[in-house]
Amino acid sequence: MTGLKVLVFVLALLPLGLLFLDIKNGALGPDPGQAITESLGLAAFQLLLITLLISPLKKLTGWAGWVRLRRMLGLFSFFYASLHVLVFLQLILGWGDLWATFTKRPYIIVGALAFLMLIPLAVTSFRSAMKKVGRWWKPLHRLIYPAGVLVWLHFLWQARADIGEMVAYGLVLLVLLGLRGHWNGWGDLIPLRKTAR
Repeated sequence: MTGLKVLVFVLALLPLGLLFLDIKNGALGPDPGQAITESLGLAAFQLLLITLLISPLKKLTGWAGWVRLRRMLGLFSFFYASLHVLVFLQLILGWGDLWATFTKRPYIIVGALAFLMLIPLAVTSFRSAMKKVGRWWKPLHRLIYPAGVLVWLHFLWQARADIGEMVAYGLVLLVLLGLRGHWNGWGDLIPLRKTAR
């Protein structure tokens, strides 16, 4: 299991490594800031989808070891999302025009909401936090479902002519949420809904 964790850790860092190579080689195109921002955001979304894939993999294969990778994948998704936000603010938006931009660009609003939903998930992903949160931990972590939908909308609204890639990601997300709802009940997709034991 340790070897698998190391492999997943290295693979999760691969998008960042490839981005550094592109920066070093000047292969980011005419708008480097936009390219960096999009690359980090897409990596965050991809890792979020992979995190959502863990439960179906466990269900389909019967191997509980998949669950041990979920926290690391989720934290990597949050890591890339944080870099995405910081780079966007630093290289594209700037720190002094936040409110004006938020009111004019809906895709930024849904992206910000998704990021805010991911923060409590990252903060409470450790065992000590799980014990403190108690029975509310699972309901809280269902925020990943609306967060995933909002991230998809965030990217879809930015797509101009070619939306094929985002349609494909949307279908993947729909299948993952559909499997979860089919296996566990559709109420299991509702955040902060406390399930009776």
